Amino acid sequence: MTDLQQAATSRLPGMARLRGLTAAVVASVALSGCGVVNHMIYKTTGDVMQGFSKNHTVPYLLESSDLAMGCSMSEATAPLLMSFGRVTSEPDQLAVMLYLSAGGCSEEHAREYELQGLAALRAMNADSAEDAMIRQKRAHATAAKRYFRGWQHHNTFYGEPGNGECPDFDDDLDEFIYLAGLLSGLQALNAEIQSTSAIGVPKNVGSMVARATSCLDNEKWWGAPMALRATVWAMIPGATPDGEDPFQRLEIADRQGEEAGVRISHVFHALSAQNKGDNERLRDVIRNHAESLDETPSNEQWRFVDAMATQMIVAISDRMWVESNGHRTPMGQLGTFWDDEGDAVETMDLDDLL
Repeated sequence: MTDLQQAATSRLPGMARLRGLTAAVVASVALSGCGVVNHMIYKTTGDVMQGFSKNHTVPYLLESSDLAMGCSMSEATAPLLMSFGRVTSEPDQLAVMLYLSAGGCSEEHAREYELQGLAALRAMNADSAEDAMIRQKRAHATAAKRYFRGWQHHNTFYGEPGNGECPDFDDDLDEFIYLAGLLSGLQALNAEIQSTSAIGVPKNVGSMVARATSCLDNEKWWGAPMALRATVWAMIPGATPDGEDPFQRLEIADRQGEEAGVRISHVFHALSAQNKGDNERLRDVIRNHAESLDETPSNEQWRFVDAMATQMIVAISDRMWVESNGHRTPMGQLGTFWDDEGDAVETMDLDDLL
């Protein structure tokens, strides 16, 4: 072998190592490029999903009166839509709606467990009653966590409410989501109290919500901002300003909501009356809600909100009926009560069931 051949042969291992190193570098760059490309795809997808959800999904849902479908949608899609916050901007506005709706799902479960517990008490079944009450508190705890997350996302997007400054709203939906976030904060506090658990909801949420409602046009939003504010006044001792009557304000808000076909103020009024132990006022609110449903159809743009109000009024009525009669409000009899004189209450012949 010549000296030239020997030298070439001696360089082969080094050249092989160089080629291996080059291949590794190329592969690394290629894989890194795939990661960048994937990230760009995910980010674009996330931006599209967020934009589509706000511009189309949420308005479409608000025009629907199918609360069960809205509940299922929020619970099923929240993890998917919120996960896009890992690759693009956090969908804080969308989160307010998702967690408010998901919290409502848990609260509905809590109401069902409460009715089961009341029925068990009437049947003198202490064990079943206690079990239902435990499940009720657990459901309220879940609701409080969900509502509180919605409240936190609301504050991240709009800034801390009630600090004397109002956000610049882009459109009506932007304002509505702001209102929804305030409701989520108040619901978080209420659900935490009912759960008897420490979720971490600040105890000054009520006063923050009351101040922040001044950022919204009361007449435009069916009296709901004033109803929220008056509810805080009615429920927190010493919160009512001098010269104000929270229940008078709630009555005004009720009329605005009835005329607009969005009766969410009835819920605030009923809760305030319930908290005060004013049973006659509570009955009047339920009667007025039932009569208004017959007289004024739901606002087409906000059917979901009006349906949600009716669901909560029915839930309050159901609780009253179960406590007194052992069964829920009879079908078609919302606004009537078991002891009303002259009102025919639906009855059932139990002989056919035996």
